[in-house]
Amino acid sequence: MQYKYLIIGAGPTGLGAGYRLKELGEEDFLILEKNDYPGGLSASFTDDKGFTWDIGGHILFSHYKYFDDLMDKALGADWIEHERESWIWIEDRFVPYPFQNNIRYLPKDSMWQCLKGLIQAVKAGSQEKPENFAQWINATFGSGIAEKFLLPYNFKVWAFHPRDMAYQWIGERVAVTDLEKVLKNILYEKDDFSWGPNNTFKFPLQGGTGAIWHAVARLTGGEHIKFDSKIKKIHPKKKKIELSTGETIDYEYLLSTMPLNAFVGYLDCIDSEFAQSVENLSYATSNIVGLGLKGKPKDELATKCWMYFPESNCPFYRVTVFSNYSPNNVPDNNTYWSLMTETSESINKPVNRSGLIEETIEGLLNTKLIESRKNIVSTWMFTAEHGYPVPTLKRDNVIATLIPALEKLDIYSRGRMGAWKYEAGNQDHSLMQGVEWVNRIVISIPEITYPLPSVANSNFAK
Repeated sequence: MQYKYLIIGAGPTGLGAGYRLKELGEEDFLILEKNDYPGGLSASFTDDKGFTWDIGGHILFSHYKYFDDLMDKALGADWIEHERESWIWIEDRFVPYPFQNNIRYLPKDSMWQCLKGLIQAVKAGSQEKPENFAQWINATFGSGIAEKFLLPYNFKVWAFHPRDMAYQWIGERVAVTDLEKVLKNILYEKDDFSWGPNNTFKFPLQGGTGAIWHAVARLTGGEHIKFDSKIKKIHPKKKKIELSTGETIDYEYLLSTMPLNAFVGYLDCIDSEFAQSVENLSYATSNIVGLGLKGKPKDELATKCWMYFPESNCPFYRVTVFSNYSPNNVPDNNTYWSLMTETSESINKPVNRSGLIEETIEGLLNTKLIESRKNIVSTWMFTAEHGYPVPTLKRDNVIATLIPALEKLDIYSRGRMGAWKYEAGNQDHSLMQGVEWVNRIVISIPEITYPLPSVANSNFAK
């Protein structure tokens, strides 16, 4: 087989590329997908009891009109609109997100600890440039907020200590603190819920997040997607891919959305320099545990979307009241509801996967999200080995070398794990990376969402 454009992965990036190629009248392309379903990390599943689950708490909000238009074309009117209601469970109580703007909910001693640290941070000013994420947190929020929430929570999310992470990726991901606003909220007992680009979001009426990508796959055309296709070897200089079935596919341009570190391992022309460099690409594994429950959520969970958990009395860092996203996420919303938890894992934060469901149930009891085990009617677990690309201190140097070297071989690595940039890894970012790659290759429009890193000196592509 031979194709002008070959795409690895039918997740948002690969499907975005395929859809855009077809939109431009290009039919000479194929998407290879190792699974028997589309969506990648944005897929959904229904368990044998009829509960629907996502691979994590996905929501849909966008920075792009193109993405919005495609979503409307994909699902039409089959959406539910939500106002975000997110909370932090800490010190045996719920505090609205963002934590730093709502510390008035804390006991007075803890409130003062957070406020004093913030005042000291403001007084100190930004005298020195932070060397890592932990230093940035302390300088921006003060020691109290750092110790109470941001340092333990970020370790639970990333499974790497913030001192081993860069901070330049943050952008709109972390709400910085306004001392005047914090003091006003305390004095006037005012809540602050509205921060962030995702304060409103959409969710599919049926089928979970995965329904979006099944629809986009249909728009792309089933004849352009080859499922159950596992890569055996990639021969960049011959522009040939070998599948585990023994089939070979020739290509002119290759777009890969598989994890960058895994992709490099399939290349037959990799040198020791690059083999060693990918070892500096760190990632967190995501373990998703879903609980289907009989009855109704208690009143304080009735309108909540998701909650953060920085403390050590539970393994998870986030819990989504998934039945609140759509009544069709449960078999009968008059009878059942559901919770979906996320627990990260890495070499620095091991997880006993065989015991995680039980640990999760204990954690839900400890945090008072459920009151007993008797209402649990279904449990489900999924492990996404490459869940989060971690922005470690060495990341930028690695991708600034690897990505340009691959492009000299007409290989383009994009998407959440292909580009290894969490800060450009939402569903909209990921799809647009595929769309913009096509625009660049076919009609010479520069990429915006993932601009080419600066070229490092290398003999990799020689």
